[in-house]
Amino acid sequence: MGIIIASRKSPLALWQSEFIKKELEIANHKDIEIIKVSTKGDKILDTPLAKIGGKGLFTKEIEQFLIDDKADIAVHSLKDMPTEFDSVLTLSAVTKREISNDSFLSQKYKNLDDLPKGAIVGTTSLRRRMQLLKYRDDLKIKDLRGNINTRISKLKNNEYDAIILAYAGVKRLELSDEVKYFETIDKDILLPSMGQASLGIQTKNNEDIKKVVAPLNHTDSYIETKLERDFTHKLNAGCQAPIGIHAIMNGDRIKLSAMLGLIDGTKIIEKTVSILTRDAMFAGEDLANEFIDEGALEILEESKKMFFNI
Repeated sequence: MGIIIASRKSPLALWQSEFIKKELEIANHKDIEIIKVSTKGDKILDTPLAKIGGKGLFTKEIEQFLIDDKADIAVHSLKDMPTEFDSVLTLSAVTKREISNDSFLSQKYKNLDDLPKGAIVGTTSLRRRMQLLKYRDDLKIKDLRGNINTRISKLKNNEYDAIILAYAGVKRLELSDEVKYFETIDKDILLPSMGQASLGIQTKNNEDIKKVVAPLNHTDSYIETKLERDFTHKLNAGCQAPIGIHAIMNGDRIKLSAMLGLIDGTKIIEKTVSILTRDAMFAGEDLANEFIDEGALEILEESKKMFFNI
């Protein structure tokens, strides 16, 4: 059976698709092709992502290839996937998670604490903006678009004092040596995005192709990221919202940490809960309801208005 994988064109997306292709080949699926698809998020590079629509910016066109039977599998960074999509599609597998932290990159400074007052830090993420300003309200956050290689080039051209990228992407492309200083940021400072560091394997609701990708699913990572996605979905928020959420399994328990707030680092709600794994099916939704009771929906709406006025 021939298999077609739909992928974005960026170096990281192609690495991810090649990785899945190799895993399938190991499982004795030999006739595999990768087709490259341009997405809205790849085409519009002069506008912050949250201002052009936060949901499906990097996935919608790829999903259409599945719907139109032009591809069998779509490989996404799970953090970029909306929490809901066309009913004929399904999230068939979640790969084993890489280290999910964000990372600090700079040519001049060792870490966040080493940055001088008023330093320019590059990130597109409202989640990172919120948490960076909560940690250090003197920093100047400047939008940063483009693929990982492009972002690092902008850093090396002195457009930024430092930039923030997901550790997993830098590691997968082996780019940490491109800069003088590269450091993993503790989750107590920057809580990751939902699904960060896992790949999401999307297919149609086709039992044959679901069986093909089933061995790629990592059970613990699937459970962890499900809770994170459930939390975000309950808040009706996309991957561009100022929300940090992270679940981690440890023995028979799951630790679930979440935070949200205004993008200037104020009006923060933070909570961490520990749940028995056997009782965790609705933990993401339950935690989101606690946030809603404390005004989370109003804060997210206020944050949106604040962002569009920047």
